[in-house]
Amino acid sequence: MFLATIARACGDDRVRLAAVLAGVRRYQAAAPAAPRPERPIIARIGNASLRDHGGDIDGPILIMVPSLINPPSVLDLAPGNSLLDALAAAGFKVLLVDWGATETHGLSGAISDRLVPLVAGLGRPVLMAGYCLGGTLAVAAAALLGDRISRLALLATPWHFGGYGDPARAGLAQWWQNSAPMAERLGAMPIDLLQPAFWSLDGAGLADKYQAFAALPEGEAASAFVRLEDWSNSGEPLSLAAITDIALTLFAGDASGRGSWQIAGQRIDAAALTCPVLDVIASRDRIVPAASALSMTGPATALQVDAGHVGMIIGRRAPDLLWAPLGAWLRA
Repeated sequence: MFLATIARACGDDRVRLAAVLAGVRRYQAAAPAAPRPERPIIARIGNASLRDHGGDIDGPILIMVPSLINPPSVLDLAPGNSLLDALAAAGFKVLLVDWGATETHGLSGAISDRLVPLVAGLGRPVLMAGYCLGGTLAVAAAALLGDRISRLALLATPWHFGGYGDPARAGLAQWWQNSAPMAERLGAMPIDLLQPAFWSLDGAGLADKYQAFAALPEGEAASAFVRLEDWSNSGEPLSLAAITDIALTLFAGDASGRGSWQIAGQRIDAAALTCPVLDVIASRDRIVPAASALSMTGPATALQVDAGHVGMIIGRRAPDLLWAPLGAWLRA
């Protein structure tokens, strides 16, 4: 599936295809990046937990909600390149949601039976921020938690899934039709089957990055590429219930954007959120288009940053584009 994707992206350009494949071979031969140390767990429900990422013990609590799809490590990628470290240094008490090993529930269970009680168990109002699909889950959790959430920040978060447009949604539907039978036989959706869904959104970008990596000199930039790709290509399998919710309830049905999404018997109405909401949109995002953002029609303040989906979190300009403005807004 990977080879078919890059072959389509390169077309008849055999020179480009050779360069892309050279980048792939270089990545395959690279030593894996050293993992970041695991942070202590302060609360756990099932396999989901809250990990303590430091900061001012008397400062405002900030709950960071990552996507279910890849590990949360992109938010704490490396020394000197960590959104969580930056927010801790800004005076917040930073707690990261770690979804842990695969459980059988779908998105509703992840929100109502894991995220909501973990936050409620802290016993005081908190700030919350969510990245990518984690932001989608954070909106639903904030709707259920009410005044326990004092401010909500969404980072490259899809809400109006109709905003992906018909061609992208058709490609994702085709991926689901092809992948669902194998996932059913396996009992879950492993990352290797899930990755083609992202490739379908940006096949040209997939080829571009490996072509660029093939020509990149040895050094920190090359090591950073390997570190990021290791993150992108790893993650716990998604339960059948969760991936079905993502594919059918959200992408195909746009239940969140249409206002028909129900969690624990309650309709999730983003317009009824009582806390201020910041919606950070990456203008060069090829994974989450701007048209899918909550602020397109919902009650949120939009902040556009000149970055891509991942670059907004860990790019060279991320401290100025995102880290500092996010910290300032959360403190306002």
